[in-house]
Amino acid sequence: MTVYDVAAKLPSIDVLRDRCQALAVLEQIIGDDPYYAYTREWGDDEAALMSDGSGNEWAVVFTDAGAFIRIFDHESAMTPYRDPDHELWPGLLDGIPAVFRPHVEEPAFGDGAGQLVATAVLWRLTDDDAWRAGESITFPPSRGPYERTGPDGSGMLEILFDDTVDRYVEFAEDYYEIEIDAKAVAHVVAHRPLTDTVVRALNPEATLAELHADVAAIGYPIAAK
Repeated sequence: MTVYDVAAKLPSIDVLRDRCQALAVLEQIIGDDPYYAYTREWGDDEAALMSDGSGNEWAVVFTDAGAFIRIFDHESAMTPYRDPDHELWPGLLDGIPAVFRPHVEEPAFGDGAGQLVATAVLWRLTDDDAWRAGESITFPPSRGPYERTGPDGSGMLEILFDDTVDRYVEFAEDYYEIEIDAKAVAHVVAHRPLTDTVVRALNPEATLAELHADVAAIGYPIAAK
């Protein structure tokens, strides 16, 4: 899988935002150190963030103009650290609209010199009918049969495809080593108002009252009392 395959499978910007918020809410309910997060205070924008704690990251920045996605796979042969000058892989930003340049220059996505650190980049304007990526990227050879995220790390976004529920259940079982209520996950992924019953189905030790402020900050709907 490459960034081109991912671009063809990602949903619309609005649906992607809902799924990103849902992942962040699920993490607030289940985990002490969220793997997926969401902030509505990314400067003037909003952002969904993933960090696995081992150097792999992705971010989706939602703006009035559309959405920008930055991915970094620290084991990818496409890492800018392969180059003394930290140059991006050829073609990675070819064709990117000028409106997304501020995100290319975002310090949080760069090295000490302000150079973007990424192995894959996608974008979509609000009036686009599809996600875009740099044109004519030539990818390095596969890393072998155990490669999970593709040559550029873009496979880390698979959890945002249409089978988000199944993928999150599998993720929770693997990462947190717990069995999780798939119906409760589906409730959250469908962006239905969060209830105490759903919270307790996902984590018997958590309550909606305890999570209310964090969930509200994400922008996820909460059921009226």
